[in-house]
Amino acid sequence: MPFWLGFERRVALRFLREGRMQALLIIVGVAAGVAVIAFISALINGLQGNTLTKTLGAQAHITLRSPDDVVLPVRRPSPDAAVMSDTQPREQRLRSLINWQAVVPLLEARDDITAVSPMVSGSGLALRGEATQAIALMGVDLDRYDRIVSLRSKVVSGQARLAPGEAVIGRELASDLGVRVGDRLTVQTGSVSDSVRVTALVDLGIRDLNRRTVIVPLRTAQSLLALPGGATSIDLTVQDVWSAEALAATLRRQFPYKIEAWQEANAQLVSALNAQSVSTTLIRGVVLVVVVLGIASVLVVSVVQKSREIGILRAMGATRGQILRVFLVQGAVVGALGSLLGVGLATIMIWLFTHFVRGSDGLPLFVISLPLGTAVRVALLATVCGVLAAIAPARRAARMDPAQAIRI
Repeated sequence: MPFWLGFERRVALRFLREGRMQALLIIVGVAAGVAVIAFISALINGLQGNTLTKTLGAQAHITLRSPDDVVLPVRRPSPDAAVMSDTQPREQRLRSLINWQAVVPLLEARDDITAVSPMVSGSGLALRGEATQAIALMGVDLDRYDRIVSLRSKVVSGQARLAPGEAVIGRELASDLGVRVGDRLTVQTGSVSDSVRVTALVDLGIRDLNRRTVIVPLRTAQSLLALPGGATSIDLTVQDVWSAEALAATLRRQFPYKIEAWQEANAQLVSALNAQSVSTTLIRGVVLVVVVLGIASVLVVSVVQKSREIGILRAMGATRGQILRVFLVQGAVVGALGSLLGVGLATIMIWLFTHFVRGSDGLPLFVISLPLGTAVRVALLATVCGVLAAIAPARRAARMDPAQAIRI
């Protein structure tokens, strides 16, 4: 406290000591409110981070594809002509991005893009003995693709390698086909087929993806899908996942491709995350209002109880400003002590959640933590609310007439 608040600090602390039960109750109330705000913030941040990690762990932040095939009119009609037509939509064929080899270096040169991976993808069949499974065939450069989805970290058996004639497959697909690491299977697309050896089984986090994913070298997929030297898409990872939509809009103005950000492909997920954020903000607001009202009510009672003492202080020369600051200091002290205790309670609640709340597999549902910055912001906010809550009682105390206050 500044030296010029020495008088106010001493009087404020004495008032709090004399009404220690009231002060203790409101400090506990503030602590409970701060603990709820801090814990809910950590919980929602952890939940959203875990959801994004699982969702984006198997897909790119931005994907560039060829534009859809559309039917073009034979002749442009005149402006005043009435045109009656019934156009049958064209079927979409597998085709390569135009000039993709020149685009990749341009994308890699951008500071806001961290990884670029061309891909050839299409449908096919995986055959082994009498077993047949429909698959999604993906041809990639393993090092590039690993920077997009961290494929090597998802390996559950074997070692991810993609030399010519090798493949990485989902673990459910391996179970359906009855193959293990080192076994061979046949990949067929139309009239073209090739035998590949399984080097690794991966868990992509989504069972349907595990059941149909076969990843082969880029050149192998180009041959199987009759796209020599081609790439059906380019996957991008960006620095800030929430900036993907804005970056996609920028890239649309530069390249003649169909460009889609992860927010567009996961619109329902984004809506759910936004709803969570709004709900969290409302909870914080309601808790802060309760904290402010609690502090204000206790200080109002304190003003009534300490009316005689306030009158004596005023008669002894204490100014209105000093009396005002006495109760403001009380609000700050209550808010600060409650904040420190609340942050400690939130830390304990987070520890209990992390160690005792488990999923069906016996592992923690997700990891949550309380960053130091968040704890400091919550504590400062509660302290400021304590000061704001003290304004009305402090003004009432400062306006009291000394003579009337002494007679009460």
